[in-house]
Amino acid sequence: MAVASGTPAMILRKTLVDEQARKIADLLWEAARSGRPVAPVREQVEAAAVDGDIIDAAYRVQQIVTQRRLEAGGRLVGRKIGLTSKAVQKQLGVDSPDFGALFADMAVGDGEEIAPARLMQPKAEAEIALVLKRDLPHEKHTVADMIAATAYALPAIEVVGSRIANWDIRLADTVADNASSGLFVLGTRPVTLDKLDLAACGMVMERRGDQVSVGGGAACLGNPLNAAIWLADMLVSMGTPLRAGDVLMTGALGPMVAAQPGDVFTAHIEGLGSVDAVFGH
Repeated sequence: MAVASGTPAMILRKTLVDEQARKIADLLWEAARSGRPVAPVREQVEAAAVDGDIIDAAYRVQQIVTQRRLEAGGRLVGRKIGLTSKAVQKQLGVDSPDFGALFADMAVGDGEEIAPARLMQPKAEAEIALVLKRDLPHEKHTVADMIAATAYALPAIEVVGSRIANWDIRLADTVADNASSGLFVLGTRPVTLDKLDLAACGMVMERRGDQVSVGGGAACLGNPLNAAIWLADMLVSMGTPLRAGDVLMTGALGPMVAAQPGDVFTAHIEGLGSVDAVFGH
């Protein structure tokens, strides 16, 4: 018979913080189900922290929600990296990246109309997506590892969305809320990395022809490959390494822009072409 380790006080504390994490997950799950955002959860996340590790507690909440989605039949297809752009960090008042899970039902075709019911406080941001052809199982990965593991890159638009009311978020809020994930749109013209300089890729995003966001690969932790390496190392440390076939949304190349019904965003990324996100009425 398995015996719980630790003193009775330690076991009780773990039970209490696990229950607190489940309660936060319940709030976010219901917000997503109902379409009604909730108040910030950072204070609850802090209460669920062990030894003051608030971000670990936030990822525990995220994992609970991820597991529920898997148990409900969701298919995990990759990961998104958030908060890699200094411009986006400034917008949200945070100073480090985070990550979330991508599921197949979050994918939208290039130019496919997005129904308003699928969205919560949506904002669009242009990104470079990488698709893997090899696993990334090492504790510490190199640029060479990441290049060798990448099958190709695609232009992409992430439609971020927050279950937290009014985007009143700090790092603990967005981590718990699956890195403020929403939907993602991938372009359809794959380009291998030997044909690209990811750091030098310029980006312009337009809303029905009007320029609304400008940036480039260097805005993403200096290079989207740096962001991908950060993610690969982080996931190995958490026991969930990246696998062949995974899609990596590597992070914003410029400021995100609020999306309204009827908007059409086109992201042009040098060397990768363009991709469209179309918002229905």
